Amino acid sequence: MCVSVTKEILELSIEKEALMFGEFTLSAGGVSNYYFDGRIITLDPQGANLVAQAFLPLLIDCGAEIIAGPTLGADPIVASVSAISYTEGTPISGLIVRKETKSHGGMRAIEGPIIHGTLSDRRIAVVDDTCSTGSSLFMAIDALEMAGSKIVKVLSILDRQMGGSREIIERGYDFQALLEADENGNIRPL
Repeated sequence: MCVSVTKEILELSIEKEALMFGEFTLSAGGVSNYYFDGRIITLDPQGANLVAQAFLPLLIDCGAEIIAGPTLGADPIVASVSAISYTEGTPISGLIVRKETKSHGGMRAIEGPIIHGTLSDRRIAVVDDTCSTGSSLFMAIDALEMAGSKIVKVLSILDRQMGGSREIIERGYDFQALLEADENGNIRPL
């Protein structure tokens, strides 16, 4: 992974106010003195491109065939990485994992171009914008493994160092983040 790209992601996060300081209640529980809204970066053209540039080599290195993640944080990441992978000549399909199975239409928990039943033994990287407790990532991992896939990498833009990445690693998954926070909210590129 190129440190200059992750440094650019951090700088853009500050510039676009995706990284804010104050008092924030987290969806994972607890209060934090900073908040990172990854969607501000991943829905920005420059940010989406930088994140895709940072993640694509990691996916290629681990042999991922598919990138997937929990809706909503992973949606723009999955789309931008999938798009840039095609233009780079290394196409990687994308999937989105719903929190709950749809009660209408195709009634799927996993959405994307891979048709039902073809996830068996597929090599998948799971991604989200942040990793706090890891609950969103574990929800996606569980759904994908129940469909028969093999998780070869777990990625996030920011590791909040709140126990999620440690739990992911302890469960035997290969975890990597682009940015890391310490207990004081200082963010550094990795």
